[in-house]
Amino acid sequence: MIDHKDIKDITIKSLRDQIGMVLQDNILFSGTVRENILFGKPSATEDEIIHAAKAANAHDFILNLPNGYDTEIGERGVKLSGGQKQRVAIARVFLKSPGILILDEATSALDLESEHLIQESLAKLAKDRTTLIVAHRLSTITHADQIVLIENGEIKEKGTHEQLMKEGGAYYRLFNVQNLNGID
Repeated sequence: MIDHKDIKDITIKSLRDQIGMVLQDNILFSGTVRENILFGKPSATEDEIIHAAKAANAHDFILNLPNGYDTEIGERGVKLSGGQKQRVAIARVFLKSPGILILDEATSALDLESEHLIQESLAKLAKDRTTLIVAHRLSTITHADQIVLIENGEIKEKGTHEQLMKEGGAYYRLFNVQNLNGID
């Protein structure tokens, strides 16, 4: 069910229009920063683009690029750092403003400074949206309303962080192993 409607009664296009994704390795296209953000909403105004970039903590670095929003970023964004690519992809999703957000290892390949900026952006983006987070680093999901632990394609445990820690099962063991090893 999505918004009390059976998913079978929703068209694929309508469903896709309501989903925004931020992946570990986002797809950026050859073109300008502006063009890449506009994929979220091609009819957006300049003010909407700037607002989305600011919300994604991208506006400042974009202004420091040689041609600002008109800077060519190369195929797959090769002229940008990993953190910059992620923030452009997040700006695109802010611009789209979907009802459903999918975050698939969105911060796993970043340095700590970039990760902090992106976690901040993602928290703003996820507010008041249905958000599905795929994560191996459990410290990034402790705030979730519901955590579903999947092992070998099967649901092993479900609950909040606090509930799963109290149960002392697989989630508890994984969380403690990651924290003992200094992985946050």
